[in-house]
Amino acid sequence: MAQSTAAPTTQTLTPLPLRAIAPWAVFFGVLMLVLLYFVGAEQGATAVVSGEGVHEWVHDARHLLGFPCH
Repeated sequence: MAQSTAAPTTQTLTPLPLRAIAPWAVFFGVLMLVLLYFVGAEQGATAVVSGEGVHEWVHDARHLLGFPCH
């Protein structure tokens, strides 16, 4: 009875090119800036949306991140 020994295979990881990552990085960067605006500054004189609806939705996040709102 013969045993077959297979040679161990190595897997190489190929790096992603920057041009494949850049559009996603820009998209998520802009998304984070918009979210930061709504949590941190969407009230009063700089309000894009009228009323208190956005303020009430992000009220707890505002306190969690240290933004004053009262």
